[in-house]
Amino acid sequence: MQTQEILRMLRLPELGDLGQFFRSLSATTLVSMGALAAILAYWFTHRPKALQPPCDLLRQSEEVEDSGGARRSVIGSGPQLLTHYYEDAQTMYQVFRRGLSISGNGPCLGSRKPKQPYQWLSYQEVADRAEFLGSGLLQHNCKSSTDQFIGVFAQNRPEWIIAELACYTYSMVVVPLYDTLGPGAIRYIINTADISTVIVDKPQKAVLLLEHVRKNETPGLKLIILMEPFEEDLKEKGQECGVVVKSMQAVEDCGQENLHTPVPPRPDDLSIVCFTSGTTGNPKGAMLTHGNVVADFSGFLKVTEDDVLISFLPLAHMFERVIQSVVYCHGGRVGFFQGDIRLLSDDMKALCPTIFPVVPRLLNRMYDKIFSQADTPLKRWLLEFAAKRKQAEVRSGIIRNDSIWDELFFNKIQASLGGCVRMIVTGAAPASPTVLGFLRAALGCQVYEGYGQTECTAGCTFTTPGDWTSGHVGAPLPCNHIKLIDVEELNYWTSKGEGEICVRGPNVFKGYLKDEEKTKEALDSDGWLHTGDIGKWLPAGTLKVIDRKKHIFKLAQGEYVAPEKIENIYIRSEPVAQIYVHGDSLKAFLVGIVVPDPEVMPYWAQKRGFEGTYAELCTNKELKKAILEDLVRLGKESGLHSFEQVKAIYIHSDMFSVQNGLLTPTLKAKRPELREYFKKQIEELYSISM
Repeated sequence: MQTQEILRMLRLPELGDLGQFFRSLSATTLVSMGALAAILAYWFTHRPKALQPPCDLLRQSEEVEDSGGARRSVIGSGPQLLTHYYEDAQTMYQVFRRGLSISGNGPCLGSRKPKQPYQWLSYQEVADRAEFLGSGLLQHNCKSSTDQFIGVFAQNRPEWIIAELACYTYSMVVVPLYDTLGPGAIRYIINTADISTVIVDKPQKAVLLLEHVRKNETPGLKLIILMEPFEEDLKEKGQECGVVVKSMQAVEDCGQENLHTPVPPRPDDLSIVCFTSGTTGNPKGAMLTHGNVVADFSGFLKVTEDDVLISFLPLAHMFERVIQSVVYCHGGRVGFFQGDIRLLSDDMKALCPTIFPVVPRLLNRMYDKIFSQADTPLKRWLLEFAAKRKQAEVRSGIIRNDSIWDELFFNKIQASLGGCVRMIVTGAAPASPTVLGFLRAALGCQVYEGYGQTECTAGCTFTTPGDWTSGHVGAPLPCNHIKLIDVEELNYWTSKGEGEICVRGPNVFKGYLKDEEKTKEALDSDGWLHTGDIGKWLPAGTLKVIDRKKHIFKLAQGEYVAPEKIENIYIRSEPVAQIYVHGDSLKAFLVGIVVPDPEVMPYWAQKRGFEGTYAELCTNKELKKAILEDLVRLGKESGLHSFEQVKAIYIHSDMFSVQNGLLTPTLKAKRPELREYFKKQIEELYSISM
């Protein structure tokens, strides 16, 4: 068939007639066609592109030969585990020096006063002040040695990092202290670590420490250094109990006048002793080397660049420390919040961070706040419709914040975080897949989830860039292997791809300070860290955390809870015969199932003005409220933290027993069975209490 015939059939002009065809069109039509062509050309050149993943997302980990089922990351240059990413950054001291070099002495640590812009210390200023402070410590009887432990008892602020770097500059070891440990734990840590010097932020904390010395509870404490101004009488209180109290500035001035040559640490040297909050008994001090920390954060150095981080998660925890280390290594900036979480959004608007480390509880709050503003059925429908359109892009690997849906619905949300966030990193507890999926779309940024614990320096798995699915914690980091082992008592078997999660690699800690027994429980003879968590391998080689081996779990904010400890306190409540305390790592609080004592409870209720039979009393809402108040009272008297207290209870009239399958033959609670038996009631308690 001839070309002319084809064109006639398609009713298109022949090539020779094209000029005549265009001349026959009106100016308006030609302008419209030109505009359409320009739009199409712009779309083709600017259309959103998916992030290219570093590996096949259907095969993110692989089994290691002759390892008993251990798996490794497929990201990396070979079978060797990653110990460091840069040759010139193998210790935390070198990490900071690298940042100083590549930043060109750029801004490093930022802080702000209310309604003021951020003020910055440069990398060189931080390095100089660290040398001055470290030299000042040496002038005050400290040693440049890994046997020298320095306590830091402060909220996040630039001086925290300066104090830490001062220790690293002279091979000393940092021991963070924090309020939620409680005064008893702080005394224990100071004594266990033989801490003679503590650097604190506020005078109130100095007073607390001096009180311990006055009572002869921490006789080894000899020097307290304050970041903030203080009254002269504080020095006098210190003199009375043999403790020198000085300002941080005075110690820095002393060091500047008596400057010592840096004594940098080696990778195998101890860098930090991070005492875990624990659940029962005294906290355990996880000993982490410089090599541990460098290996851990090297696994995700590739996903960062010239970044700005907002610091508000406690520096006493390794999650925040590791994320910050990545930023320093690349010469980035860290801006600290004002110290009031209620002003965090204001701080973020002033800082415009690009990295936002969070815990799932904060993500849940953001999610709830967004939907609470959709206060009509139409607004909610539109919000969900827009989110679904963007989630479809996320599923194809596209993460962006410049779509029409962002303009119409999500820009204000993004602006509340400063408008520049490109990466959110969440850890400390599992994140809800629903919340994670929605926020990836609504915030238009990469959201990474990690899993680990202090004993493996914070993380051992991490989301692979480009994998924006939810419901798992990513693949093993390139610095460690992960294997699962059978847990016979809970019916988890490696033959089914399930078992206790064990970790081995250069990021795994060296043991607990002065606690060989606990160290042997955590580390086996082959160097495997037994986490106590139950995991499951998914087909893509990612890990899903499905249970806890021991009856210990984390709440959404990352706090450990031991339910049996709480139950042992609550069982002392006069009307209570049995109690089951339940927590969910996707929720921020505890709930409880209470079985009242059929003989005691009616009398207890009568004294408070409640009448009726046992069955009637069990359904009385006001009596339930009275029992809850009694439980909370006992919890307070026994020193339970707020997050350890139940916030809602369900009254059950039938006793747990061996016969109904809720107790073992030795009359211990069968927790998985209780959780399943009261599944409906637990869901109702959470829905009512939200």
